[in-house]
Amino acid sequence: MRNIFKAVSLIALSAALAPLHAWAGDASPVGLWKNVDDVSGKPRALIRVTEANGKLQGRIEKVFPAAGEEPNPKCVKCEGALKNAPVLGLVILSGLTKDGDDYVGGQILDPDNGKVYRSQLRLIQNGQQLSVRGYIGVPMLGRSQTWLRQE
Repeated sequence: MRNIFKAVSLIALSAALAPLHAWAGDASPVGLWKNVDDVSGKPRALIRVTEANGKLQGRIEKVFPAAGEEPNPKCVKCEGALKNAPVLGLVILSGLTKDGDDYVGGQILDPDNGKVYRSQLRLIQNGQQLSVRGYIGVPMLGRSQTWLRQE
Protein backbone atom coordinates (compact mmCIF):
# COMPACT_ATOMS: atom_id res chain seq x y z
CA MET A 1 0.00 0.00 0.00
CA ARG A 2 2.83 2.37 0.85
CA ASN A 3 4.46 1.81 -2.57
CA ILE A 4 1.16 2.61 -4.31
CA PHE A 5 0.91 5.87 -2.35
CA LYS A 6 4.48 6.79 -3.38
CA ALA A 7 3.75 5.97 -7.03
CA VAL A 8 0.53 8.02 -7.03
CA SER A 9 2.32 10.91 -5.31
CA LEU A 10 5.16 10.80 -7.84
CA ILE A 11 2.73 10.77 -10.77
CA ALA A 12 0.75 13.69 -9.29
CA LEU A 13 3.93 15.68 -8.69
CA SER A 14 5.16 15.00 -12.23
CA ALA A 15 1.81 16.08 -13.67
CA ALA A 16 1.84 19.27 -11.61
CA LEU A 17 5.38 20.20 -12.67
CA ALA A 18 5.02 19.30 -16.36
CA PRO A 19 3.34 22.61 -17.34
CA LEU A 20 6.10 24.57 -15.59
CA HIS A 21 8.77 22.69 -17.49
CA ALA A 22 6.93 23.13 -20.78
CA TRP A 23 6.44 26.86 -20.15
CA ALA A 24 10.11 27.41 -19.31
CA GLY A 25 11.21 25.66 -22.49
CA ASP A 26 8.72 27.54 -24.63
CA ALA A 27 9.42 30.99 -23.17
CA SER A 28 9.51 33.59 -25.88
CA PRO A 29 9.77 37.37 -26.12
CA VAL A 30 6.55 37.38 -28.15
CA GLY A 31 3.99 39.50 -26.32
CA LEU A 32 3.41 42.97 -24.93
CA TRP A 33 6.25 44.75 -23.08
CA LYS A 34 6.48 48.00 -21.12
CA ASN A 35 9.54 50.15 -21.77
CA VAL A 36 10.54 52.24 -18.74
CA ASP A 37 12.67 55.41 -18.98
CA ASP A 38 16.20 54.87 -17.64
CA VAL A 39 16.34 58.27 -15.93
CA SER A 40 12.81 58.99 -14.65
CA GLY A 41 11.73 55.40 -14.05
CA LYS A 42 8.37 56.21 -15.68
CA PRO A 43 6.76 54.15 -18.44
CA ARG A 44 7.54 55.38 -21.97
CA ALA A 45 5.78 52.92 -24.26
CA LEU A 46 4.16 49.55 -24.76
CA ILE A 47 5.87 47.49 -27.45
CA ARG A 48 4.25 44.46 -29.08
CA VAL A 49 6.85 41.84 -30.04
CA THR A 50 5.77 39.40 -32.74
CA GLU A 51 7.50 36.63 -34.67
CA ALA A 52 7.28 35.90 -38.38
CA ASN A 53 9.48 33.50 -40.33
CA GLY A 54 11.71 32.96 -37.28
CA LYS A 55 12.46 36.68 -36.82
CA LEU A 56 11.24 38.99 -34.08
CA GLN A 57 9.81 42.43 -34.65
CA GLY A 58 8.67 45.03 -32.11
CA ARG A 59 6.12 47.75 -32.82
CA ILE A 60 5.12 50.62 -30.50
CA GLU A 61 1.51 50.04 -29.50
CA LYS A 62 1.04 52.84 -26.95
CA VAL A 63 3.06 55.83 -25.76
CA PHE A 64 3.07 57.46 -22.34
CA PRO A 65 4.19 61.06 -22.98
CA ALA A 66 5.67 62.93 -20.03
CA ALA A 67 4.07 66.17 -18.90
CA GLY A 68 4.55 68.80 -21.59
CA GLU A 69 5.44 66.27 -24.29
CA GLU A 70 3.48 65.87 -27.51
CA PRO A 71 0.69 63.29 -26.96
CA ASN A 72 1.14 61.97 -30.53
CA PRO A 73 4.90 62.21 -31.03
CA LYS A 74 6.59 61.89 -34.40
CA CYS A 75 10.06 60.54 -35.13
CA VAL A 76 11.40 63.97 -36.11
CA LYS A 77 15.06 62.86 -35.90
CA CYS A 78 14.54 59.72 -37.99
CA GLU A 79 15.88 59.67 -41.53
CA GLY A 80 14.49 58.54 -44.86
CA ALA A 81 10.99 57.06 -44.99
CA LEU A 82 10.67 57.25 -41.20
CA LYS A 83 11.26 61.02 -41.06
CA ASN A 84 8.30 62.52 -39.12
CA ALA A 85 6.57 59.14 -38.93
CA PRO A 86 4.18 58.75 -35.98
CA VAL A 87 5.89 56.98 -33.09
CA LEU A 88 2.66 55.09 -32.43
CA GLY A 89 2.80 52.06 -34.74
CA LEU A 90 6.51 52.50 -35.45
CA VAL A 91 8.57 49.30 -35.80
CA ILE A 92 11.54 49.78 -33.47
CA LEU A 93 12.86 46.18 -33.27
CA SER A 94 13.52 44.01 -36.29
CA GLY A 95 15.45 41.03 -37.60
CA LEU A 96 16.24 39.25 -34.32
CA THR A 97 16.72 35.48 -34.47
CA LYS A 98 17.10 32.94 -31.67
CA ASP A 99 20.64 31.84 -30.82
CA GLY A 100 20.66 29.74 -27.64
CA ASP A 101 19.14 31.86 -24.87
CA ASP A 102 19.62 35.09 -26.82
CA TYR A 103 17.94 36.74 -29.78
CA VAL A 104 20.60 38.35 -31.95
CA GLY A 105 21.35 39.91 -35.32
CA GLY A 106 18.66 42.53 -35.22
CA GLN A 107 18.30 46.27 -35.05
CA ILE A 108 16.63 48.69 -32.68
CA LEU A 109 15.52 52.23 -33.48
CA ASP A 110 15.61 54.90 -30.79
CA PRO A 111 12.75 57.26 -31.74
CA ASP A 112 14.16 59.96 -29.43
CA ASN A 113 17.35 60.41 -31.47
CA GLY A 114 16.41 58.68 -34.75
CA LYS A 115 19.45 56.38 -34.59
CA VAL A 116 19.43 52.68 -35.43
CA TYR A 117 21.62 50.35 -33.38
CA ARG A 118 22.46 46.67 -33.55
CA SER A 119 20.42 44.77 -31.01
CA GLN A 120 20.15 41.62 -28.95
CA LEU A 121 17.55 40.39 -26.45
CA ARG A 122 17.45 37.93 -23.58
CA LEU A 123 14.56 36.82 -21.42
CA ILE A 124 15.25 37.14 -17.68
CA GLN A 125 13.31 36.68 -14.45
CA ASN A 126 11.51 33.54 -15.69
CA GLY A 127 10.40 35.28 -18.88
CA GLN A 128 8.78 38.20 -17.08
CA GLN A 129 11.48 40.68 -18.09
CA LEU A 130 13.32 41.28 -21.33
CA SER A 131 16.89 42.57 -21.38
CA VAL A 132 17.14 44.71 -24.53
CA ARG A 133 20.63 45.77 -25.62
CA GLY A 134 21.35 48.31 -28.35
CA TYR A 135 24.95 48.78 -29.43
CA ILE A 136 27.39 50.04 -32.03
CA GLY A 137 29.91 47.51 -33.35
CA VAL A 138 30.18 45.07 -30.45
CA PRO A 139 27.70 44.46 -27.60
CA MET A 140 30.15 45.90 -25.04
CA LEU A 141 29.71 49.32 -26.65
CA GLY A 142 26.08 49.93 -25.90
CA ARG A 143 23.41 50.13 -23.28
CA SER A 144 20.69 47.86 -21.97
CA GLN A 145 17.15 48.39 -20.83
CA THR A 146 14.86 46.02 -19.01
CA TRP A 147 11.35 45.77 -20.38
CA LEU A 148 8.49 44.36 -18.28
CA ARG A 149 6.05 41.77 -19.61
CA GLN A 150 2.47 43.04 -19.66
CA GLU A 151 0.58 39.88 -20.65
